[in-house]
Amino acid sequence: MRLVMKFGGVSLANGVKIKAVADLIKSVKDTVKEQVIVTSALFDVTDILHEIAPRVVKEGKVEQVKEFVQGFRTMHEIVASEAIADEQILRVVKGELREQMEYLEKALIGICLLGELTARSCDYIVSFGERLAAPILAGTLQSIGIDAVHLTGGEAGIITNDDFGNAQVIAGAEDRIRARIMPLLKDNKVPVVCGYIGETKEGIITTTGRGGSDYTATLIGAAIGADETWLWKETEGIMSADPEIIKDARKIPYISYMEAMELSYFGASVLHPRAIEPVIEKKVPIRVKNLQMPEDAGTLIAEEPEQTDKAAKAITIIENASIVNIAGTAVKSISELAARIFSVLAMERVDIIMISHGSSERTVSIVINSAELKRAINAIQSINTSGTVIRDFTSNSNVCAMGVVGAGMAGTPGVAGKIFSALGNEGVSMIMISQGSSEYNISFVVKKEDAYRAAQAIHDMFEMGK
Repeated sequence: MRLVMKFGGVSLANGVKIKAVADLIKSVKDTVKEQVIVTSALFDVTDILHEIAPRVVKEGKVEQVKEFVQGFRTMHEIVASEAIADEQILRVVKGELREQMEYLEKALIGICLLGELTARSCDYIVSFGERLAAPILAGTLQSIGIDAVHLTGGEAGIITNDDFGNAQVIAGAEDRIRARIMPLLKDNKVPVVCGYIGETKEGIITTTGRGGSDYTATLIGAAIGADETWLWKETEGIMSADPEIIKDARKIPYISYMEAMELSYFGASVLHPRAIEPVIEKKVPIRVKNLQMPEDAGTLIAEEPEQTDKAAKAITIIENASIVNIAGTAVKSISELAARIFSVLAMERVDIIMISHGSSERTVSIVINSAELKRAINAIQSINTSGTVIRDFTSNSNVCAMGVVGAGMAGTPGVAGKIFSALGNEGVSMIMISQGSSEYNISFVVKKEDAYRAAQAIHDMFEMGK
């Protein structure tokens, strides 16, 4: 059996937990000889790096940079000392950490002196989270008798475009990954690969977006023809709803690729939005497992079953959402207005969550992440320099976008009616509604104060998770 396993989050919070991860890997290796491990940064480290970079630009003090790097190095060395019992291996790992810290310090001093932080520089700096975690985890595995080697994303063959912060894997990367990883597996080594990061053809480091270690794991799983890819989380698996919001939210034992993709794109934080894409064609199953209950089967993501007894399986909420309503004037059609809107939003890299339009009134309504609202408004205003394209537009951030997901909804009469009934019984009005052609997802917008009640009512109506 060939297996890819990804670890991150709380599981890498300290040396004791990293040692527990290593022991888990060893227990699996007793039955699975070919393993690839994908690691995230230590817990909270990526957030720390994202915060320090702009602060360095703003404050511009080299001494503060040096103090930060020294503390950062000490933190990682303490974790390594807790995790690695073998003194010789520990010395080697600490040497690798010191080398990486020197690179980090130079980069931070550089942006400090320049007073500028580019997207490329930001990717380089935040990549150190994984580049420091991989030697520690590999060293921990070595100390318990596993022949582990650590690789950056680029060294593992993950070649991307230069869309820094949201890099996409380019054509041919799969062959390169296979060429880099398979010889190591045949030599009975365990590759420990940095998640989240890749590099361009020119060797410039990129990142694939927050949570991108899931994406790294599934890319590798597809490339090497893994039997399964396991994503170890702090949850039971994929849930029917956020258990912190919805009472009686339950683990979904089985979910199809398309259902999982809909959930991840619509706000379910348990998966990276692009993590499903690489494995669909190769039909490599993904299993979301709980670190606290390693014997539990978790949630299996695989091909759609021939029959399902559940029309809707899960509901998600995007709380930081904004709706923008645009009314066109002196345009020939709604298509012309939409084309201009989408063009300027794409240039500003504003992602659209939902779209609705009214052809007779030449109006377009879009839902976006609230963090992108200012960029979106500026982009839309740029269309109207002559005052002849947009008659009016408004925005509202007091909303939540919601998605009801399930393969059984396709072709099943009455699903939308049940949703309307559940909302009507709670006195909740929809502001906007949209349904994809796949019929796997019905999305809608409600007032923020109504969102939790609406979600609970729909969860109950469809008996999700039961």
